[in-house]
Amino acid sequence: MLRGVDLAVEDHEVVCLIGASGSGKSTLLRCIDLLEPVDAGRIWIEGDEVTAAGVDQNSVRRRIGIVFQAFNLFPHMTVMRNVTLAQEKALERSAAQARTKATELLGRFGLADKAEDYPDRLSGGQQQRVAIARALALDPDVMLLDEVTSALDPVLVAEVLDAIRELAVGGMTMVIATHEMGFARDVANRVAFLEQGRILEEGPPEQMFSEPREEATRRFLDRIIAAGRM
Repeated sequence: MLRGVDLAVEDHEVVCLIGASGSGKSTLLRCIDLLEPVDAGRIWIEGDEVTAAGVDQNSVRRRIGIVFQAFNLFPHMTVMRNVTLAQEKALERSAAQARTKATELLGRFGLADKAEDYPDRLSGGQQQRVAIARALALDPDVMLLDEVTSALDPVLVAEVLDAIRELAVGGMTMVIATHEMGFARDVANRVAFLEQGRILEEGPPEQMFSEPREEATRRFLDRIIAAGRM
């Protein structure tokens, strides 16, 4: 459960959410995408209150790209079809338009030669890059990334982080829940530390990782350092 969360994300900004498992990072992302019921408070996207009564939740979700820990690809569809389906159904693009967009994105993420493969023929890192391409194909206002490397073999983590880093360089607005502290330090404009459903503190990565204000943040980072993950 989230409590008293107040977070503003500017256009083209990357905000990384850090904190222990169960601190509320994933719940916050799911609330932004309206996958969790919001029983108090308000969420605004590009000036529109998406938690207002009567708002079409599906129209809101078309403006938000979300990628989960699990790849959630359709196993019976090719990579190409995974990336074109939502474009045709949600955006009503023609098959040709959707395929052109998918081809561009798959090429961008080094997957052009995998377009007609099925997901079970891909490595975990490749599947996650397909999931990112699928989300981007809808031209979202913001991307939400929920621990997208946690299900991957360590050898495959770098290729997914590189893909996300490219999005950041390109100006994509992103909110990223991550345990990859080195990545957060490199790519984030701001880092927010969550504990027990609250944002305990936030700030630029150099301040958060070098001189956190809160004792709880310091304890968390000390554990990360001790585990060799930073």
